[in-house]
Amino acid sequence: MDRPPGSPRSGSAARTDIARFATANRRRLSGPGLRAFLAIADLWGLTEEQRQLILGYPARSTYHGWVKKARERRGITLNLDVLMRISAVLGIYKGLRILFADEDKGVEWLQRPHKARVFGGAPPIELITSGTQDALMTVRRFVDAACDGLYMAPSSDERDTPPYDDSEIIFDGTDD
Repeated sequence: MDRPPGSPRSGSAARTDIARFATANRRRLSGPGLRAFLAIADLWGLTEEQRQLILGYPARSTYHGWVKKARERRGITLNLDVLMRISAVLGIYKGLRILFADEDKGVEWLQRPHKARVFGGAPPIELITSGTQDALMTVRRFVDAACDGLYMAPSSDERDTPPYDDSEIIFDGTDD
């Protein structure tokens, strides 16, 4: 039976949420997540300060402690906010890999000024490194929408390709 909107979760759904946020699960995800984040940050050419901003601006010593533990594959448990931020970066990275066959083109897209209203003419990387989780999620949603087929300006490879016309659309007569 469906729950009314806004009603509290109960039973197995509530237990699933509790388990997802449990310390043991966060510990399991923290090391691999941080290592993946660091690899992406290297690819994107992020400075140490930009990395800290993305992660919620922990103290420099805290950040270095996390990195050392993650690289040495020692136990580390990041808080939920940091894991959410890492998840957003992983999603942006994945989306860019879907949108751009060449990894460098995705990095170029991040660093080039963008005309979409949400970026205000600034490069998407500026929003990503602004320090807020909301800004990270805004870029993540934008990239996800582009992956789902919502409009995004054509890449340089696509600009010279003529648009499809109606004769190229194939309809097989079945309803899905």
